[in-house]
Amino acid sequence: MAEVRLMKGNDAIAEAAVLAGCRYYFGYPITPQNELIEYMAWRMPEVGGVCLQAESEVAAINMVFGAAAAGARAMTSSSSPGISLKQEGISYLACAELPCLIVNIMRAGPGLGGIAPAQSDYFQATRGGGHGDYRTIVLAPNSVQESFDMTIRAFELADHYRIPVLLLGDGALGQMMEKVDLKPYHPEMIAKPWATTGLRGRKQNNIVKTLILTPEELEGHNEKLQEKYRTIAELEALWEESHTEEAHLILVAYGIMSRIAQSAMEMARAQGLRIGMLRPRTLWPFPRKPLKEAAKQAKAFLVLELSAGQMLEDVLLSVEHTKPVHFYGRMGGMVPEVREVLAEIVAIAGKENG
Repeated sequence: MAEVRLMKGNDAIAEAAVLAGCRYYFGYPITPQNELIEYMAWRMPEVGGVCLQAESEVAAINMVFGAAAAGARAMTSSSSPGISLKQEGISYLACAELPCLIVNIMRAGPGLGGIAPAQSDYFQATRGGGHGDYRTIVLAPNSVQESFDMTIRAFELADHYRIPVLLLGDGALGQMMEKVDLKPYHPEMIAKPWATTGLRGRKQNNIVKTLILTPEELEGHNEKLQEKYRTIAELEALWEESHTEEAHLILVAYGIMSRIAQSAMEMARAQGLRIGMLRPRTLWPFPRKPLKEAAKQAKAFLVLELSAGQMLEDVLLSVEHTKPVHFYGRMGGMVPEVREVLAEIVAIAGKENG
């Protein structure tokens, strides 16, 4: 029977990871995700797992590499500057095709910035972030319940595709409290014959490495990775649509900003404006096809972000510059009120209908 509990977003992610079979957590404290490592510190011993506060973010991501290479479900979490420090290790994980979960509860930047919510790590998350031609799947929840559900899904995707998966939240989602349905979940731990678990009947040990010095061999490995990314792009894009089939202006927003946009859309529709919305639930793969389809009848788009305009580029690419794409963003940890977004919608709708 499902249990319903009032939880912070950070705590919900941690509990979902435990239920998903994660038994190795390695992290380092940074606001606004500290509750996640704190939760793991008492929860992991209860299930026979390991929670280790590493000496640095660099150490934490390399510990994830080791646990994942041995076939365990492993994860780390941090916030923006800490994720930057993990980028070399994430590139290694991608090259070695090691499944794991990386949680980024974004804060405002650049630099140390501030601890308020932001969405300015979009480029870093969706373009790999580290060196080399690689991708990570990027999931973008907009509620505490979805943070819980997507954490479980992240481990499934990671194991299925042998890929690091990034859960991209923000300070608001990490700190806010909402009702969470802790649905019963029995993880199916798939076989990992590639894992470094000793001989176990094999004639040779498995070896996990990222150093490939022969150009021909390295190109072949890269081509293998790119083929996997093409499959993911075709099959795993997730999105949510509201009133897009008859909208003149379509809002595009993700995460906490999508909730503000949703309220503004409903208020605009109550005023008789034909407004719709498309919310990407995966940022990579990005839902290009539904946006391209929506561009056939919409007059314009409005992208809303807590950044200078990063997802904006993916929207422009998706609609192929066939329709005007407007932008409204806030930076530095500033989160707009619904009335501010509504005013922007009304102004743009007037221009497009004028």
